[in-house]
Parts: sequence; structure tokens; C-alpha cells
Amino acid sequence: MATVTAPAARPALPGILRHRAAHKLLLLALAAAVLIPLADAHWSSGSWPHALTVDLSGPLGRANDWIIDNRDSSPLFLYFFGYISNAVVLSVRAVYLVLLAAGWAGVAAFGALVAWRVAGVRLAIGTGVAFLACGLLGMWVPTMQTLALMVVAVLTSVVVGALLGLAGGLSARTDRALRPVLDTMQVLPAFAYLLPVVLVFGIGVPAAVLATVVYAAPPMARLTALGLRNADPEVLEAVESLGATGRQRLLTARLPLARKQLLLGLNQTIMMALSMAVIASVIGAGGLGDRVYQALASVDVGAALAAGIPIVLLAVVLDRVTAAAGEQTDASAAEPGSGLRPWLYALGATVAVAVVARLAGALDWPSGWTLGIAEPVNRVVDWMTAHLYSGVPYLGGTADWAGHFTTWVLDPVRDGLQWLPWWSVLLIVAALAWVIGTWRTALTAVLAMAAIGVLGVWKPSLDTLSQVLAAVAVTLVLGFATGIAAARSDRFERALRPVLDVCQTMPQFVYLIPVVALFGVGRAPAVAAAVVYALPAVVRITAQGLRQVDPAALESARSLGATSAQQLRQIQLPLARPALLLAVNQGVVLVLAVVIIGGLVGGGALGYDAVFGLAQGDLATGLVAGAAIVCLGLMLDRVTQPTERRTKKGA
Repeated sequence: MATVTAPAARPALPGILRHRAAHKLLLLALAAAVLIPLADAHWSSGSWPHALTVDLSGPLGRANDWIIDNRDSSPLFLYFFGYISNAVVLSVRAVYLVLLAAGWAGVAAFGALVAWRVAGVRLAIGTGVAFLACGLLGMWVPTMQTLALMVVAVLTSVVVGALLGLAGGLSARTDRALRPVLDTMQVLPAFAYLLPVVLVFGIGVPAAVLATVVYAAPPMARLTALGLRNADPEVLEAVESLGATGRQRLLTARLPLARKQLLLGLNQTIMMALSMAVIASVIGAGGLGDRVYQALASVDVGAALAAGIPIVLLAVVLDRVTAAAGEQTDASAAEPGSGLRPWLYALGATVAVAVVARLAGALDWPSGWTLGIAEPVNRVVDWMTAHLYSGVPYLGGTADWAGHFTTWVLDPVRDGLQWLPWWSVLLIVAALAWVIGTWRTALTAVLAMAAIGVLGVWKPSLDTLSQVLAAVAVTLVLGFATGIAAARSDRFERALRPVLDVCQTMPQFVYLIPVVALFGVGRAPAVAAAVVYALPAVVRITAQGLRQVDPAALESARSLGATSAQQLRQIQLPLARPALLLAVNQGVVLVLAVVIIGGLVGGGALGYDAVFGLAQGDLATGLVAGAAIVCLGLMLDRVTQPTERRTKKGA
């Protein structure tokens, strides 16, 4: 009987070559082997070649001059921008006069009653105490100024964001077109678009409100579109089967089903608008932000804290109220007594309190009911500076830590990036983006990085990138460790929550003041402030991702005798990988936002250029730095944000 011989087995590829990432890197290496010699033959292999740069100072300078020359005579300014400016001024003034007419008692009562209707007695008490604390700190009038500006800015942001989200939610093509616009609005640093807004509207409230709208509208647009796209298809089919028109389906089905996303968008819009309160003070917003900014200029930590605490209290109260409104279900909204009548009662009670206060002559906060904290806080800061800034036995001081961090971390990273040939930086960006995404992701990241060189700010951008990388590394180490601890201990998570709330709602400028007091000025304080600002988001996302791991998988691991460390390493961390990658992405975006503001305290690089352009009215310098920051943010976002596109065929 003849034996059948099996065909010879094909030689197996090495294990590493069987991975899709290895295939991508191999193709990239082949392309680089062809393109790099060509690039090196035409341009030097050091920094970005001057021949590939475009000087925009001339066109931008001419645009700047034209705006200044025609701002008071052109019909565009007189009959369009002028009307917008007047409408903003009148709206803010009307809200401010209403708040003053209500008096401190009426405003506090209204806030407490709204919180009671939405979230119960505990939050109502907290809201009333928060408003009273603003008065006790001697900041009642600045608080009302900020509140009036924020009311107009938030309402405008909600309307604009809802309309954009409505267009994006109902049309996939519109959503794709809006996405890069919203990305730019969120990544572009405030200082970069403050300058064109000031050129058009001048210093004052209109520029501050419109700059806040540009920054705060994108979350509302994104979440509105998300809510409309994710509406339950079965409900929509049922409504359509009843013969409802497109408008009726929108009003009776899509919008009610998207209620939670809409309220979450309102929540995020309020938070981002309040975070702009201090930055907007640079262009004449006034209020609490102006007090914080003036204190930053004089490094008066006590005065800054007295003005910063009311901003934090407003942010926490509004965050809690809007979050509680988002958690209410339609069933609870339909309960007896939950209609319009209780709100009318609340409004009537507020009017009654305001009338009583007016009759008693107590509309203004009593001057004797103030508590000055600036001097005691400054004494504490002086003690800390004297005893912690330098000369601490064995540990050194905070100034020594900042110097060592700059010498051992920031300088080597910056010098290393600037030493690399320009094409190698593009190659590294392409490799990272393609490994975690698609070739389109890599192309976008490379084009964004190349645009920085074309703008002529290659070295300052790499300096900013070095600060971002250092801050992100520290943020991820601390954030992952803290998030893991919070996920594994309910008691630790409850104790940590108020700290994260305060850190997350505190405006970006407020972080700079204690950091400058402890670390001086330079790049290290900018990195430290960025770490503190980005850390809460990383901790929350990490803890939430680990807590949402399938309990069945953990129970199976425990039944096999896995230790707690093994469960974390082999089960929780792998299953929570999407959340951890999201934490990395958010950490990068938030770090970049504060590192740029660090230009005010010696951070240098692109942040300094953006601040200098605003201070000197130099449109070219400010906008070029802002465009470079957008490109840097876009590149970092693509490199740190793998999406579902990775699973597509050919990815």
C-alpha cells in the first residue's frame, strides 16, 4: 500500500512578523528608505529647512492694519459686529441689574430653591452656603459680575452648540464636516483667539463673551449630536409608523430620548465657560477673573485665593445641579407635583425674599460681614517660601526640585528632540500614529507636524512638546497609581472625590499662583500646574474603567486562586485598556492647555509667543503660535487616540 507523504510545511514567520503592527512598521521602513535619502539630498538633515517655511507675518500684519483702520468706518463693523457687540453688552447688563435688584438674599434663596427642586435638601443647603461664602470673602459684587457674564455666555454657547449638534446629529455628512471645526475650537488655546476677537470687538465684555462661546460651545455640539444619533431606533420606528413627520419625530422622540446627553452638554459647557472666567479677564471681562489675574501679576496668593474660591464654589454648585438634573429620569419628571407649579412657587418665594430685603435696605452685602483671608494666607505662603523654597535638610527645597527637574528631565528631552533630524521626528510620529490607527491617522499626524515646520516655529514647538511629554509622563504615573487605588478601595475613592472635584473645577490660572509661590518661574512650574490640572481626569477615567470590568471575569480569576495583584495585572488592566487609552488622550489634551498658559510664568516656547502676541497686539506672532499649538494638539490627539477604525479591514 503506497504511503501518502504530506506536503512540506512552509517555514513559519518569526513571531514578531506575524503581528499587524510589524507589517505596518516594515512598510514604513521601506518607504523611509526611499524618501529619506531624497529629502536629505535636497535639504539638510538637521532642523526644519528654511526653504520649506512660509512667512505669514506680512499677510497677517496687513490684515491687522486693515482691521484697525476700518473698525470704526466699515459697514461690516458698524452694522454687523457692532450690533452683536451691543446685544452682548445689553444682555450682560440686564442680567447684572436683575441680580443686583434681587439682592444677596434673593440670589442665595433662588439658587437654594433651584437646587432643592433638582437635587434635594442637601444640595440646596450647600448652594445657599456657597453663595453666602462668596459674600463672606468680600467678593459679592465681583461674583455677580462673573455670574452675569457666565449666564449670557452659557446661554449663547448652549444655543450655538445645540444648533450645530442638531445639524450634526441629523446628517452624517454635516457631522464629518463639523468635527475638525470643533476639534480646532477645543484645541486652540484661548490666548490665540483672544487676539482676533479683541481686534474685531475691542477690549471689553463683548470680546470676553464671544471668546468664551468659542471655547464652551463644542461640548454642547458634540453631546447633542451624540444623543440624537444614539436615539433608540425601535422608538423612532414606532413614532414613524404612526405617521409622524420629520419635525414631529425630532420634537417628540429624538430630543426627549437625548435628554441626558443634552443636560450633560449643559454641564460641560458651564464648566468650560467658568474655566474661561480668568482668561477672559485679560480682555476686560472684569469680575472674579480680573481679581485673580491682578493677583497673579503681583504674586499675591491670598488675594488670588479669595477670588478663586468663589469661582470654584460656583463651578461645584452648577456642576452638582446640572449633573443631578441629568440623572433625573422621565418617570421622575412625570411624578405628581413635578410640573411647572413648583417652579412658580420657587420664583414667587425668591421675589418675596428680594422684596423683603429691599424694604429692609439690605440689598447689598453688609460690609461688616466679610472675612479677610488674604493676609493670613500670605503669611502661610511666606512661611512656606521661607522654609520650603530652599534649604530643607536632606530633601532640598521646592526650588531645588524645580531646578533638578529642569536639568535632569526637561533640558535633556528638549535638547534631544531639537537634535533629531526633522525627518526623523516625522518618521516617529508616523510610526506611532499608524501602529495604533490607520494610514489616514498617520497621514493626519504627519501633516500636522509638518505644518508646524512650514509655519517656521519648529524649535519652539519641540520645546513645548518636551514640556508636554514630561508633564504627561508624571501625570500618568500619578494618575494610574491613584486611579487603581481608588478603584480598589471605596473608602479611598470617597475621600478623594471632593479633592478631585475642587481640582477639576478650579480655573487654570488659579493653579499657577501657588505653583509660582513654591517653585518660582520657569518651565518646571508650568509643568507642575499642568500635572495638577490634568491629574483629576486621568484618575477618574482610570478608576471608572477598572470598576466597570466584568465581575464574572474577576470571580473566575479568584476561583482559580489568582492573587489581587494578578487579578489587576492579568484581568482588570487588559479589560480596561480602552479606558486607560482614553485617560492618556485626555491627559495629553489637558496638559497641553495649561503648558501653554505656563508661558505667563516663564514656560517660554509657543505659550510665550501666544501671550506676547496678545499683549503687544501682534496678530502674526499670536496666530502663528496658535496655529502651531492646534497642529501640535492634533498630532498628539491622533497619536494617543486609537479608534474603532483600527479594526477595519486594511487598517
